[in-house]
Amino acid sequence: MPGCDTTLPEESTVRMTNTRQDGSPIAETVLSLRGISKNFGAISALTGIDLDIGAGEVVALVGDNGAGKSTLVKILAGVHRPSAGTIAFRGKDVTLSDPSAALALGIATVFQDLALCDNLDVVANIFLGKELQPLRLDEVSMELRAWKLLNELSARIPSVRVAVASLSGGQRQTVAIARSLLLEPRLILLDEPTAALGVAQTAEVLDLIERVRDRGLGVIMISHNMADVRAVADRIVVLRLGRNNGVFHADASDHDLIAAITGASDNSVSRRSGRRQAGQTLS
Repeated sequence: MPGCDTTLPEESTVRMTNTRQDGSPIAETVLSLRGISKNFGAISALTGIDLDIGAGEVVALVGDNGAGKSTLVKILAGVHRPSAGTIAFRGKDVTLSDPSAALALGIATVFQDLALCDNLDVVANIFLGKELQPLRLDEVSMELRAWKLLNELSARIPSVRVAVASLSGGQRQTVAIARSLLLEPRLILLDEPTAALGVAQTAEVLDLIERVRDRGLGVIMISHNMADVRAVADRIVVLRLGRNNGVFHADASDHDLIAAITGASDNSVSRRSGRRQAGQTLS
């Protein structure tokens, strides 16, 4: 694009995979991707993606529309198979042939639509498709297990017997995440977990993500909201046009992040920052 400087800041080329945002070390690498590519006919959706996720770490996956974020999540969820590259889970090379294989391995996904049944109560949604004693439902055990999961997440849900339709957006997200924890996964993928939520509900979901991290799980969070990303992410991984385009800590400047996302360092954020700095110099 004429007039655009596509040179990325040096920070974006640095891989930071050994420590979290607070400086504490990452004990175990849960997921490791090397050279992941995905083609749909002649269209290349992903090219040579490398990514590492540690236990007890939240990694935000950001990028513009069409950057390849959803395609990468679908590969990890077992919906798509990569055209090239390797996936290692807890140190072993694996093949995610379908969603059930990903779940059995320990990878759970909460998609943006949540896939909840509004007419069913919280217990039924958490155990949907995984009911205890399906021929004669063990309602008591399922209710106790549901309460245990929700209490571990410090969920603000009045009753596990209310219909999901009566819950707020944040509470519905909580139910979806509790369902994903039912099979005790090691990695959770969250697709736009705070989309269309109010301020209070967003804060509730971000607290929930931190509690999931505190359980020692790896978390991949897709989000367009940089404030939410900075609030909980240990690292921010940028995709652009289906390729890796930088790894940042959450304290990276807006200028550097937007430059990595758009490929242009000359934008409204950089110009505003320059005017602010010039004003401070004059004063």
